[in-house]
Amino acid sequence: YREFCAQQGMRFVDAPEGTTSNFWLNAVVLDSAADRDAFLEYTNAQGVMTRPVWRLMSRLEMFKDCQHDGLDNSRWLEDRVVNLPSSVPESEFGRLQA
Repeated sequence: YREFCAQQGMRFVDAPEGTTSNFWLNAVVLDSAADRDAFLEYTNAQGVMTRPVWRLMSRLEMFKDCQHDGLDNSRWLEDRVVNLPSSVPESEFGRLQA
């Protein structure tokens, strides 16, 4: 994913320096909610089951009235981060390049 995302101009969420990832959960950070939605639509249409990182609990009906601090950073991430499957065959990357 790291190399593929770099070639496509996308920011891959890599392990922080000094750590080692098992790459069980992979993600990319896109520039906006619109870019996220377009990416999700395209990848899922191509058979790569991507999904948004999360839906904030404060947006769920049962928690909508709970206290929070505005969640500025969380909302920013919710609009931009997409989880990638951990097992896309390498042979499929060429088919996905735009």
